[in-house]
Amino acid sequence: MFATWVGANANNGTWYIGGVMAACGFLTATKILVLSSAVAYVCLALIGYIGFQTGVSTMGIARASFGLRGSFLPSIINFTQFIGWTAVNTFIAATSVSYLLHDLLGWPLWGQTGGLKGMLLGIVVMSILHIISIASGSRSVQLIERLGIILVFIFVVWESIIVFQHVSLAQIINWQVPTKLKSTTGSAIDTVAAFNLAWVTAAADFSRFSRKKSAATTVSFAGALVGVLWFAMIGLVSTISIAVSSGTYDPNNSDPSSIASRLGLGVLALLVIILTSMTANAVNLMAAGSALANIFSKLKLKYALWIVAGLATLVTFIPMILGSFLAAFTAFLDYIGMVLGPIISIIIVDYFFCAKQQYKIAELTNNQGKYWYIKGVNWAAVITWVLGAGGFFILQKATFLQTTIGATYPDMLLSGLVYWLIMHLKQKEK
Repeated sequence: MFATWVGANANNGTWYIGGVMAACGFLTATKILVLSSAVAYVCLALIGYIGFQTGVSTMGIARASFGLRGSFLPSIINFTQFIGWTAVNTFIAATSVSYLLHDLLGWPLWGQTGGLKGMLLGIVVMSILHIISIASGSRSVQLIERLGIILVFIFVVWESIIVFQHVSLAQIINWQVPTKLKSTTGSAIDTVAAFNLAWVTAAADFSRFSRKKSAATTVSFAGALVGVLWFAMIGLVSTISIAVSSGTYDPNNSDPSSIASRLGLGVLALLVIILTSMTANAVNLMAAGSALANIFSKLKLKYALWIVAGLATLVTFIPMILGSFLAAFTAFLDYIGMVLGPIISIIIVDYFFCAKQQYKIAELTNNQGKYWYIKGVNWAAVITWVLGAGGFFILQKATFLQTTIGATYPDMLLSGLVYWLIMHLKQKEK
């Protein structure tokens, strides 16, 4: 479990988040990464505990709170967000492939005239590698994760040495963000929250196989937190070091391939970046496949994985159509914060406060049973989710939250409270 969650976060997307967080400055970014990530992974530990206790995947658990048919809502959202994360990591890895082709064959880079062919080939190559990684099942996923962590550890140490050969820690700490590019504290907290909450809905998919409660909770929490802080800090320090040494800061150049190239890390670094994409996407594809299998109960997981791998390849082309990976990435994170926060709150509140940690597992697949509600839908959960998703937009525009704690966590607290109140009133009526 520790290796799974370290491997899930020791990837290109986490590195990129660290680079984007450089817009807050080193000290502020570090505080936000630690605190916002820790809160999100408390939720991961709670969902992990539910999975351990029930032996059911996260989307299976959602049937108890949303209803058997109502659980299609979180399943669709989970499906889309993990497709999105697969595409994010694929795009970053494809960028590494294009850099490899540039270094080895002299092909133009993405953004240069003729650079499109390198990116297209990169996307095709990465998609084939992802399909190969999931074709052999869980054993191949474990092998990729363990090999990936070893190589990533070596790579991180190597990159850290290179960075501090060029700049000192004092220079990185004292670097000032250009005023026009500076990010507000609340916006940065929301960015980190959305990034980390994306993993929470996959927690039970893995913790249900744990033999010990500690593996499902504290070990999962520690692994995810170590992974995100480890790699995000590398992205943060690397991006700032380049800004210090070059005198310019551009958040659009925070992707691992650009940084590795500018640091002169060479072909081996690009190969490690490609491998870390496979490590993270093994988890992404598994979670997306599980969500799809929950919607179509007769669909085997093997075929669900092939479907999500194909769809993720298509979604990877969106940043190329928009012309900006950063713009597509930011919009994607806003989507995650809006739709996932309320779902996570509802699942946690339902199990720990409404059901008092007592789910009837057999009823999770029983039409007309305890979790059938009204024609298979618990409208209390659906209405709460709609209010939570809408409330996110309202809270996001509040100046006080923009400059302090962001909108994501207050929205989750309010969503959880609303759901509990509705369910409490329903119980009183009975």
